[in-house]
Amino acid sequence: MGSDNSTIVITDIRKALAAAEDEAKQKPACLLVVGGELNGSIYNLLPGDTVLGRNPDCAISLDFHGVSRRHFSIHTSEGEVILADLGSANGTYLNNQKVDKAVTLKKGDVIKIGAIALKYLPKGDPERLTYDKLLEEANTDGLTKCYNKKYFNESIELEVKKCKVTGKPMTLIVFDLDHFKKLNDTYGHDAGDYVLKEKARLIREQGIRQGDTFARYGGEEFCILLPNTNLKQGFEIAERLRNLVAKHEFIYDGKRLPVTASIGIADYRQGVNTGTDLFKRADSAVYASKEGGRNQVNFFKA
Repeated sequence: MGSDNSTIVITDIRKALAAAEDEAKQKPACLLVVGGELNGSIYNLLPGDTVLGRNPDCAISLDFHGVSRRHFSIHTSEGEVILADLGSANGTYLNNQKVDKAVTLKKGDVIKIGAIALKYLPKGDPERLTYDKLLEEANTDGLTKCYNKKYFNESIELEVKKCKVTGKPMTLIVFDLDHFKKLNDTYGHDAGDYVLKEKARLIREQGIRQGDTFARYGGEEFCILLPNTNLKQGFEIAERLRNLVAKHEFIYDGKRLPVTASIGIADYRQGVNTGTDLFKRADSAVYASKEGGRNQVNFFKA
């Protein structure tokens, strides 16, 4: 007969398994990259048609040798998930067999295009939870739980490529916390860590929209990538964020800490050829905000 402690352990394990099963049920079908530099990357398959190819405007954009501009499509519905080649130059292979006509995918199927292999996992499959966790750890800043610099740099390069193809607007917000070194020196590094975490939570919960990319670039510098957003809209969002931070009560060890942010913004336009170009413009606007007295928003002026 088991002890009370062993009964508690078994109960906790059952609860954890049930919670994991419930979490998995919320996950859509996906393609998991197996091997290569994108190993472990996950691409969700939402209802309707998903096109994979080299073009930046594809739902899954993979700019690699052997991948056609529009390589294959996957149609996802409640009943089934169907793969179809789109006349690619090098072919689409399912479990090492060339795809000549539309075929229904099943769990564990491996799709190969060029040197890239993608494993199909159906909706609600618990296997993907492990990969989700690994991907989160690789792309997330440990302190603030925002995306990290690596993920941001990859995202901004892809979004600039998309803008070149589609002509849609995009704005980047970059912001620095004001006098952060002084705050650390005065109140201690634990207080500084608290401010970074609290500010990240505040913006994540009240400041960004679905589809925006919020990342910690380094130190006290953060970025928000705003797709389908022009400069005027971006300025309004940035000003709201500045006000949100300035009015928030950052309380640590019973003291309200002085926290404001200097913000710079820039948008995709002529002269922006790479993500680095766009970042440099927004970063220079941050400098203008600091030079202008801090706790303000400026946009890039050529």
